[in-house]
Amino acid sequence: MNLSADALEAIPALVVGFFAALAVSLLATPLVRAAAHSAGMEDQPEARRVNVRAVPRGGGVAVGIGFVGVSLLVLGWNAWAGLRLGDEAIVTNLQLAALLGGAVLAVALGLVDDFLQLRARWQLLGQVLLALIALALGIAVHTVNLPFAANGTWNVPELLVGVVTVVWIVGMINSVNFIDGLDGLSTGIGVIAALTLGIISMGPSTNEPLVALFCFILAGALAGFLRWNFNPASIFPGTSGIMLVGYSLAVLSILGAAKVAVALLVLGVPIMDTFWIIVRRLVSRRSPFAPDRGHIHHRLLDLGLSQRATVLLIYGVCIVLSALSLGLSGTGAMYAFLGLVVLSGLALLLIERLAGGGREIEAGLSASSYSSEAADPPDSSRSL
Repeated sequence: MNLSADALEAIPALVVGFFAALAVSLLATPLVRAAAHSAGMEDQPEARRVNVRAVPRGGGVAVGIGFVGVSLLVLGWNAWAGLRLGDEAIVTNLQLAALLGGAVLAVALGLVDDFLQLRARWQLLGQVLLALIALALGIAVHTVNLPFAANGTWNVPELLVGVVTVVWIVGMINSVNFIDGLDGLSTGIGVIAALTLGIISMGPSTNEPLVALFCFILAGALAGFLRWNFNPASIFPGTSGIMLVGYSLAVLSILGAAKVAVALLVLGVPIMDTFWIIVRRLVSRRSPFAPDRGHIHHRLLDLGLSQRATVLLIYGVCIVLSALSLGLSGTGAMYAFLGLVVLSGLALLLIERLAGGGREIEAGLSASSYSSEAADPPDSSRSL
């Protein structure tokens, strides 16, 4: 992939940002883990989780420190040294506030849930609040690549811009939430997605090194946390981590040239998992947030794969999709995503048949004491 001239000049800052964020989150995570343990903020072993011992949650605090802290430092470096990272015509100061301030708020709102284990309705309210704040600060989806639209692009009517933006941000957060069922799964997917969006933002036709900077810093912060979150995990990201990753990726995909179409493909696995899970639950006349064992990672475990093998397999699929997105235009990415919708449905059907159909799901539901109002909270879908 060819890089723009500005992107080439920005490479030192991108590299420094990535490794600085990695180091900060790597060092901060044990401190956050100890604090969570002292506060009793832990996921206890139970029938629906794969952890066999108490594991602290709230790792999003460490990722947030790495992402926001290093971002502010590098922005200061940019202002002092003139690294040519920023272009106010592309990313305004208000949008920067939406990204970084919103990331802090996402961690704070998620941390409340990590402490109190709120019901789905309160989690959703926090997600909508985040999206509305981002919208008020200038984060908005004005165009979407659609294969059947004129010139392959749909200009979102002004009356619908707010709705589309809120749906995108809330949907992204929940997609990351639903895939967060095994050690390191959502964290690793976040690393792959952030790096891909960053590389796309460095192309000559996009030339958005500032957006790339934030993508690389986010990837670094997640990579440092992954050291402690990969199987066997000593800490979970919790709602604070899920809110941070989902919100940040949603905003970066809007700011960057990747936009919605490419982001759909890059994050195809969690989005498709979310889509088919919701369809299955609605067809079964259950709440879309009712917990069960229908996620793709559960079905792969039912086939006999280990946690690590399942996570690495899904990583591999995400890497293939990311590589594909690097060579496609927005419309091409949307075509690929639509194909992924069909293929994922067929794949999930085949996996379910091989794993013995839905008997395990129904058995798990009949034995569960959870209310149908309880969401798939982050890390709570770690089922046996």
